[in-house]
Amino acid sequence: MVGTIDTILLSWFVTGNPLTGLKIGLAEVITKMLLYYFHERFWFNVKAGVTKNGDSRKRHLAKTVTWRIVGTIDTMILAWIISGDPMVGLQVGIAEVITKMVLYYLHERVWYKIDFGLENRRKD
Repeated sequence: MVGTIDTILLSWFVTGNPLTGLKIGLAEVITKMLLYYFHERFWFNVKAGVTKNGDSRKRHLAKTVTWRIVGTIDTMILAWIISGDPMVGLQVGIAEVITKMVLYYLHERVWYKIDFGLENRRKD
């Protein structure tokens, strides 16, 4: 939800049109859910950065960077298609790189602290 709100606001700011911002943000909900699922499955199978005490901060940082690359490409393509202007896609993509990396890192740390869904991985 936080990421979608961020995308809607950034897209609105870049385009000057709240409806375009809303369309880009809502389209992302669908694409990002699919992409995020596959991103997490990939990282579940990669054991780099998994220690006997759990995941390292380096692992969380690597996941943050790889997710941002995937997410930004998705946003840029959607913003371009929805607005019809490749520069809008580029501007929205560039604008969200920093905000989304910070939001994702915080999200990753919170979920790690909750320990939801990690019990089985730590047993390996």
